[in-house]
Amino acid sequence: MKILLYAILFLALIVSIFFLPKALRVHKVKTLYDKDKIVYNFVNMDKIFPSRNIKVSENPKPIKRNIQTLPETFSFEGETKNLQEYLDYFWSDGMIVIHKDEIVYENYWLDNDESKKHISWSVAKSFISALVGIAYEEGLIDSLDDPITKYLDDFKNTGYEGVSIKDILQMSTGVLFNEDYADYDSDINRFGRAIATGTSMRDFSRTLTREKEPGTYMHYVSINTQVLGFLLQKVTNRSISEYLYEKIWNPLGMEDSAYFILDDVEDELALGGLNATLRDYAKFGLLYLQKGRWNDSQILSEQWVEDSHKTDGEHLVPGVRESSSNPWGYGYQWWVPGFPNTDYTASGVYNQYIYIDPESDVVIAKTSSNYKYTSELQWSKDMHIAMFRSIAQYINSKD
Repeated sequence: MKILLYAILFLALIVSIFFLPKALRVHKVKTLYDKDKIVYNFVNMDKIFPSRNIKVSENPKPIKRNIQTLPETFSFEGETKNLQEYLDYFWSDGMIVIHKDEIVYENYWLDNDESKKHISWSVAKSFISALVGIAYEEGLIDSLDDPITKYLDDFKNTGYEGVSIKDILQMSTGVLFNEDYADYDSDINRFGRAIATGTSMRDFSRTLTREKEPGTYMHYVSINTQVLGFLLQKVTNRSISEYLYEKIWNPLGMEDSAYFILDDVEDELALGGLNATLRDYAKFGLLYLQKGRWNDSQILSEQWVEDSHKTDGEHLVPGVRESSSNPWGYGYQWWVPGFPNTDYTASGVYNQYIYIDPESDVVIAKTSSNYKYTSELQWSKDMHIAMFRSIAQYINSKD
């Protein structure tokens, strides 16, 4: 009898060690965006997933401050809206406005503060783009026209066979993928559940198939950025976190540490797993506003910054068109809302943004925990651009 009891206890121990953590993680993922949990979850992702730390810069330097007021209203589709009302509506939990090289506005809501590390979601894609640009400038990537399979042998005979690095950067791979977060059975939600249960991101990425001819149709596929992450690991022989710290985090004097979510084989979630403070997100935007230059160093080439928001193909320009599944334009992992085409933005689900307007010398970094996002996706994105443009115009007019 004792032997049977010991066997049952041993089996229970094995189950608790190997299966319970994954079961709990699956439950956390299923409830990640629930109204009563989303605010806490978005600043505590390292309590749900394994993560890799990015240490604070060796010489952290805060951005100068010159605090001003924001406009009380903004215009959207010909109507005047109250700014604070819509910041509240979208469950905004932090926003910083930089004009030229000074913070002119900074505020937090929903118990967020300047020290909390907030999930970036797809804003992380723009960081990955910067790292690809640096690797390219360093000669680690021969040409953006190279097929990804030149560097990643295991992606032969997949949807990425022969697809160029440039087409991956521009979300024009032709890979079949459903990115609808509101659809439980979509590929992006299937991806989330696969990672929660321990499937490696690399194995999942290799299951995707081809739908269209690469370079002809802009269709947003988050896994494209994950493949860029694998490329970076290959050509730099370092983790994404290590390369990010060396090339961006440390040189920019980031004020806080950050971290990347990992899968069970310790690959970073390149497509959206960066967690950082709002001030450091804003600093990254300022790097782009300054055309890749930081103090006396050219961190990122001016050409790469320009190309990152250049829509150099018919399928990439803003506007409703047959050659794209999105009304916004697209560059190298940066969105171009258009009309006019002078501003551009990093954009993550649930309303995360790093918005850049070179015309008014304004950067706006914003985090949110908007549980309503999936039912108002494009409307909420368009509304944010209207808010940001009004803020930028107002701030610039006071200069």
